[in-house]
Amino acid sequence: MATANGNGVTTKPPPSSSPLRYSKYCQSNLRILVTGGAGFIGSHLVDKLMENEKNEVIVVDNFFTGSKDNLRRWIGHPRFELIRHDVTETFLAEVDRIYHLACPASPIFYKHNPVKTIKTNVIGTLNMLGLAKRVGARILLTSTSEVYGDPLEHPQTEEYWGNVNPIGVRSCYDEGKRVAETLMFDYHRQHGIEIRIARIFNTYGPRMNIDDGRVVSNFIAQALRGEPLTVQLPGTQTRSFCYVSDMVDGLIRLMEGDNIGPINIGNPGEFTMIELAETVKELINPEVTVKRVENTPDDPRQRKPDITKAKTLLGWEPKVSLRQGLPLMEEDFRQRLGLSENKVEAKV
Repeated sequence: MATANGNGVTTKPPPSSSPLRYSKYCQSNLRILVTGGAGFIGSHLVDKLMENEKNEVIVVDNFFTGSKDNLRRWIGHPRFELIRHDVTETFLAEVDRIYHLACPASPIFYKHNPVKTIKTNVIGTLNMLGLAKRVGARILLTSTSEVYGDPLEHPQTEEYWGNVNPIGVRSCYDEGKRVAETLMFDYHRQHGIEIRIARIFNTYGPRMNIDDGRVVSNFIAQALRGEPLTVQLPGTQTRSFCYVSDMVDGLIRLMEGDNIGPINIGNPGEFTMIELAETVKELINPEVTVKRVENTPDDPRQRKPDITKAKTLLGWEPKVSLRQGLPLMEEDFRQRLGLSENKVEAKV
């Protein structure tokens, strides 16, 4: 029976799963689809989901930015399946949960192919919502703090509508995620789809693509190579950095909780780019210099999440500090760059 929500919009009840899911001959495992599961955050999410022996995990990824190497420990596991697939094409599977992470998240990648990026955000999200409608699955979208644009409100709450340039070089990502959120809510209101929306803030940790244009990976790679840390002008712009294990915990809590979102998931600890560079220099290579370079267009001046909703509705808040997380990421980068151990003791 349809019900009216607080906005006076009639919401249909959620569609039913296939009757086979409740058959005595069907396994009781929760079947979980992760799009973009070979990527940085996606692969860490898969690791956590696979820890639960009642979960079966299907990953679809086109490997534009993801890597099979991130999932090598699970390949061949009876509860795991990896499929090369682009979410802009229809995908059919009988699943109970959909974590929709597929999308380039680094400016280098999404500026390289902006049309593909916005197609992934719009057509890919439509396809995953169509799948959720077909099989009665619950779907979580990893949206982004970029929906707030260059914010005029600080810190950013979920009620803030943002200050976004619709025709800038970053718009394929920013506006693409905003449309994806719109689609999620429209399918929820019109078709009763069970949705969850996470607005994730800057995340870092092992398996990030080296030299992917994101500031933490850039600084660590530069410090390990003995190159100058390139801080974009003016250097006073701020970001908040969440370690990947905290992010994954927040996503799972949101998926399995009762609140549809959107909910900010990020670390409210705020650092200027100069402060981040000095911290990386201190922890990894005190010999490197800091170099100022020109900034990119539409770069937000401030970015800090208000995580009040995450705390109260999910019981979630980050546990890993920047000084604890950076050395863990350094170790991963050293291995992948083939560098010898010469670490500066982290001050936790």
